[in-house]
Amino acid sequence: MCFYRYPTYFDDIAARLFPVLPLILYRLIENDATEAADRILQLYSSFLHYYPLNFTFVRDILAYFYGHLPAKLIFRILNVLDIKKVPFSKLFQERINSSEAPCPPLEYFASLLLKIVNNVIPPLDISKDEGQNRNYNPTTNQSGSANNAFEPQKAFYQIQDPGTYTQLVLETAVIEILSLPVTTTQIISAFVQIIVKIVKVQPNPIQSNNGFGISPSSLDSFSDSNDASGDCGSKSNPLTIGVDFSNSVLMIQACGLLLAQLPVEFHIKLYEEASRVIKDNESHSVVAYALLDPTWAAQDNTSTALGNVVALIHAFFWNLPQQWLDNTHLLINQLRPVSSVSMLRIAFRIIGPLLPRLANAHSLFIKTLELLLSTMVDVFGKNTKPLIPVEASDITDLIDFLHHVVHYEGQGGPVQPNSKPRPDVLALCGRAIENMRPDVQHLLFHLKPDINSIYAATKNSQNPS
Repeated sequence: MCFYRYPTYFDDIAARLFPVLPLILYRLIENDATEAADRILQLYSSFLHYYPLNFTFVRDILAYFYGHLPAKLIFRILNVLDIKKVPFSKLFQERINSSEAPCPPLEYFASLLLKIVNNVIPPLDISKDEGQNRNYNPTTNQSGSANNAFEPQKAFYQIQDPGTYTQLVLETAVIEILSLPVTTTQIISAFVQIIVKIVKVQPNPIQSNNGFGISPSSLDSFSDSNDASGDCGSKSNPLTIGVDFSNSVLMIQACGLLLAQLPVEFHIKLYEEASRVIKDNESHSVVAYALLDPTWAAQDNTSTALGNVVALIHAFFWNLPQQWLDNTHLLINQLRPVSSVSMLRIAFRIIGPLLPRLANAHSLFIKTLELLLSTMVDVFGKNTKPLIPVEASDITDLIDFLHHVVHYEGQGGPVQPNSKPRPDVLALCGRAIENMRPDVQHLLFHLKPDINSIYAATKNSQNPS
């Protein structure tokens, strides 16, 4: 009898167990059986070190169940990773196992952003060839920033384990934020404070080789000067960030990119905090430079809290995946009712860069356009009595923007001489225009559902004679 007729069959039961364990843990946590989940992780954490997607597992479980995991279980989940190979901050490792640790000072959050600037965000002077190179080598150029390009916008659950050092740095920062034993409000408040406090480089701050100056407080140790309330960043030890004009933009980009990777709970808190800062600084918007591009504002030493926060929102919107753009309206809704032209301009400045991204998402475009038109009715409605008289001629640029954007969406791209708005878009504009003052209606007449008026307006704009 021949025993070698068929090849020996090997059944690797350990490999087949890898994808099952995460599913078991998910179900246990869903049913609040965190003690059982903790025991399984205690038994199999060393085994899960060899799981090919262990980084994805840690990030996803922290994101999906954010706010519902006890500190002990979070620490156990982090042990699935090989801590020595993951670039966690030293101070993060010191505090993660403490359930009563106060919120870290602003220096900690600033250090996370600096790490992203140095390793993730492409420098402003990057060449085309460098931008197309996606095989990242973690070396820095002369400006101190890493050569790398953005990946397309994806939700966190669409990203697999980090394949480059760039992605590893970004995802490590995400895991740190999701693991902190502090509230979402405290985290968002800390990041917004950092962006608001960005100023042009002064002689006093310590200048690092990456172009950023940080206050003398060390980035490698927590300060124990936090106030009793546990807020992030003590008022007695405020953070001052001095940055040169080019890298200040990278700091804002890094913050927007990082926040876009976090769960929706963080997005909602960001809108709340941004609306608070905008309302507090609305009076500054009467100055022309308050809403300028942050690159020029920092270069001219005219950076403002309002301008920096609006730039942060733009960076955040740019990095959000399409399916998460629905919640962007929460920010404008929190600014309403709009009672001044300055706040109306802020609303348009916030939403304006988002509209071209919605050219191929018609229902969301309609919803966003309706929101902007509603803010105009708040200021220029028939029954509105503004505290300060406002002339319709003050918003001719906003009307020109509306004319352009409805043609852009109708064309599905850059406006052409023969571009046409969609009928339902014109119907929406017509309904909103009927609720506005007669002098504003006159300026918006070309956006009514009369097709002839559209062609007439387009023709007149091309032949101003």
